[in-house]
Amino acid sequence: MKELIDKLMSDAGITEAQAYSSVNIIKEFAKQRFPVFAGAIDRLFDRYGPKEEEDFLDQ
Repeated sequence: MKELIDKLMSDAGITEAQAYSSVNIIKEFAKQRFPVFAGAIDRLFDRYGPKEEEDFLDQ
């Protein structure tokens, strides 16, 4: 996940918090489009993302 966040920051010129927000939007979109995979999507993103929302907001 850190590699993706770093790539978003460098390629899109956004902050780390904005990059995490972007990834979260993509995660929620994927869960809506593919609800049968919602649990797997959550586990994948939760495994590699910030552990607490506070961690996300502090970045």
